[in-house]
Amino acid sequence: MISETRKIPGSRWKRILPPLLIVCIISFMDRVNVSFAISGGMDKELGMTAGMAGFAAGIFFFGYLFLQIPGGQIAAKSSGKKFIAWVIPFWAVVSILSGLVTSTTQLLVLRFCLGIAEGGMLPVVLTMCSNWFPNEERGRANAIVLMFAPIAAIITGPISGFIISISGWREMFIIEGIVSLVVLIPWLLMVSDRPQQAKWISKEEKDYIVGKLEEEQLAIEQENQVKQASIKDLLPNKSLWKLIALNFCYQSGDYGFSMWLPTMLKKLTNSGMGMVGLLSSLPWIACIAGMLLFSNLSDRTGRRREFVIIPLLGFALCLLLSVTIHGNIWFSYVFLIGAGFFVKAAGVVFWAIPPRLFSKEVAGGARGAINALGNLGGFFGPYIVGFLIQIFNYNVGVYSLVGLLVISALITATLPGAVQTRTNKKAA
Repeated sequence: MISETRKIPGSRWKRILPPLLIVCIISFMDRVNVSFAISGGMDKELGMTAGMAGFAAGIFFFGYLFLQIPGGQIAAKSSGKKFIAWVIPFWAVVSILSGLVTSTTQLLVLRFCLGIAEGGMLPVVLTMCSNWFPNEERGRANAIVLMFAPIAAIITGPISGFIISISGWREMFIIEGIVSLVVLIPWLLMVSDRPQQAKWISKEEKDYIVGKLEEEQLAIEQENQVKQASIKDLLPNKSLWKLIALNFCYQSGDYGFSMWLPTMLKKLTNSGMGMVGLLSSLPWIACIAGMLLFSNLSDRTGRRREFVIIPLLGFALCLLLSVTIHGNIWFSYVFLIGAGFFVKAAGVVFWAIPPRLFSKEVAGGARGAINALGNLGGFFGPYIVGFLIQIFNYNVGVYSLVGLLVISALITATLPGAVQTRTNKKAA
């Protein structure tokens, strides 16, 4: 039996997802290239300790707080397309200026500003995605969009390593900042906020999307009785705070791994930055496979909790083994690749959960709150690793991330049954 989804034209997959993915890729490159700059000599030139390097990498997420909720609300009620079009030039300029810094203080200010510029991006993109893809497609659609992180990391490693090896970390910031401006072209030409506004979509596809989303919204409102709720009204909601705590611990592990991976590889292999850049690509290639696998399994089975917990524990185990099996460099590297396989897999399923718990009137703002407060883990993870490296050693820093990931898995197990969905087992 062919599923209903398969009979419907799928132009939205080719028209909407590519520009969403591209803009996210460029933002992530500008966010994490500081980790290569640190390994490539910026720490020595600016006189940064390991703790300060971690702080510089993580301060981004304090700025990241400011536009999370407003961005999600703007995308839900107005135009996410216009919002992103305004912030892209801002973050491009900040990225370029990062290549001109002469002190740690200047770097910290610019990293904070970059966080502000990029803060609304993810809730905006995820909200736009939810406007185009019903629940039974949302896990896969989210997976494609959230592949920006591994794709950007695959690109950033070799390119940043190459630029640094032939020129320097300053030129890396400037060149990659200029590239950011190019993404405005596909963004403005291809993206529409909603099916109702798109002139290129067929009536059949538009009716399918709108009808499915209306059915889904009605079911959520009846189940959760939050039709007229506001973000303020949701603050006592236990599920909201569980998702925030879950995301905080998860992002601590995610960004702790992402930001310190180049340094870990350089220490592990004693290689130059060109080789470190190449070696850093394989964990992120594995990451794409993990995201696709777990998002498909979750969509097919309708089970969200299990397919968040499994990759969280797999990520924790591989990180642990990468530092405990230290007698062989390449065994450690294999487990770092394994960590890459699991690192983003939990996230693609996780972001399919909020629409199951909140009505569309507040879902955009709820995503913003979850992403904003949860992403403080993006500061905590890199900073705690850097601090523990400075006080103890690399192993202790990694152990802290393992513990946070286990806590995240335990919180996931307590989420309400409403996050699970029923699927047609006969669907192809």
